Amino acid sequence: MEEQREVHIEVRDVTMAYGSFVIQRDLNFNIFRGDIFVIMGGSGCGKSTLLKHMLGLIPPSSGDILYSGESFTRASSQQQEAMRQRWGITYQSGGLFSAMTLAENITLPLQLYTSYSTVDIEEIVAYKLALVGLAGYQAFYPSEISGGMRKRAALARAIALDPEILFFDEPSAGLDPISSRLLDELIVQLKDSIGATVVMVTHELPSIFDIATNSVYLDANTRTMIDYGDPAYLRDNSEQAVVRQFLTRSAASEEDTA
Repeated sequence: MEEQREVHIEVRDVTMAYGSFVIQRDLNFNIFRGDIFVIMGGSGCGKSTLLKHMLGLIPPSSGDILYSGESFTRASSQQQEAMRQRWGITYQSGGLFSAMTLAENITLPLQLYTSYSTVDIEEIVAYKLALVGLAGYQAFYPSEISGGMRKRAALARAIALDPEILFFDEPSAGLDPISSRLLDELIVQLKDSIGATVVMVTHELPSIFDIATNSVYLDANTRTMIDYGDPAYLRDNSEQAVVRQFLTRSAASEEDTA
């Protein structure tokens, strides 16, 4: 029952638009504390745009987004920045600074937002890299490691401040199936270890079914959400044919939903 779970993020009556062009409208859903929540839908439906709205990179045309009951949309810039410090974010490309070593990438948020000593920061960096299976890689640059390792290094930076919420934009993009599965397992392990809520944009069915606990489906044709709930339940029981088709599509159709 929803009322028995703590709501961590609320999306309320959100409309996303560029000028007069509406991307999605009337978005209403809850993300509960501890969820691994997937934003899904076909190509061009606005999945990544919704993530940008939730991160405050783009303000909604109307509506509100709340974190732990506090409006992010109506908050001052200082309040928004304080809320962002409780988040960890990774992007499709990883978003690591190429001119910095892995240690320097992870050190940056610790220097900006904490008063830890240099020695303490070095210990935290080593620990975070160890958590993602990159112990001993502090001195490596992003160009010197594989794509899967860069994804893990980006995750180490995202958890540097032990965030309450982890945001992912297509975390498995460009990875082979084995690396993708290992990354999914790592996300679950880290979520459990730091007690985070996870919000993820992905079209990868293995990720959706293996780790997601809740989801919303954005429809490009009607330009609104048309279903919401556990992906496995939606696959078997959704009243929307397009949702069932999306969740039962063959591997050959994966490119059409990217």
